Amino acid sequence: IMFNTGMGQHILKNPLIVNGIIEKAALRPTDVVLEVGPGTGNMTVKLLEKAKKVVACELDCRLVAELQKRVQCTPMQTKLQILVGDVLKTDLPFFDVCVANLPYQISSPFVFKLLLHRPFFRCAVLMFQREFAMRLVANPGDKLYCRLSINTQLLARVDHLMKVGKNNFRPPPKVESSVVRIEPKNPPPPVNFQEWDGLVRIAFVRKNKTLSAAFKSTAVEQLLEKNYRIHCSVHNVEVPADFSISKKIESVLQEADFCQKRARSMDIDDFMV
Repeated sequence: IMFNTGMGQHILKNPLIVNGIIEKAALRPTDVVLEVGPGTGNMTVKLLEKAKKVVACELDCRLVAELQKRVQCTPMQTKLQILVGDVLKTDLPFFDVCVANLPYQISSPFVFKLLLHRPFFRCAVLMFQREFAMRLVANPGDKLYCRLSINTQLLARVDHLMKVGKNNFRPPPKVESSVVRIEPKNPPPPVNFQEWDGLVRIAFVRKNKTLSAAFKSTAVEQLLEKNYRIHCSVHNVEVPADFSISKKIESVLQEADFCQKRARSMDIDDFMV
């Protein structure tokens, strides 16, 4: 098979790493496993040995045929369900554990699709581009700390498990890779994620700027004024004729003593205030 690198097809060929990933997933015989990007099935067949059922999501029909051929006429055939299509557009079934060697271009949307999925799963062990993985686990003050770091860590516990060199794949990708474990926080934090993301999006547009400067941009002020007026009308609160959104923002930031803080060094608790 000719692999399509444009679709992010880099098959993990080193059995030691495949085994390491499966070990870190700590599978139980009763588990349903979601595998995204099964490729030719190197990991799938080992997952099938350990789990009750594997739901494999694959976009490429050639690889689906390869996978079906691999389990045909074996006891594993009945334990494998294949979903053909784009995982981002697919309604995910119930699963206990997710294991994936993802096309790297869908890393970010896939992480949030997973973290907002209900019912909760136990954990996900995922292969990412090294820099993306380091962003997921970055702490306030780290060079790579960003909106992705704080949003992921709000919803989950994230651990970097191992580095994987490019020669472990066929064909080798241009970048180094890393395996990360994500465990969703259950129960989730008591925040509306859309509102939270709106806040950190503004703060992290220029993460080195002070919050006072970040909230002074015209676009941000217009957006906040519109939202504030909608909020007031929904709650039957009258907006004074001389209302100024700039002054409102400034007073809120001063009250919390946040004018001079910068997103690059703020943690989840700071944003929760």
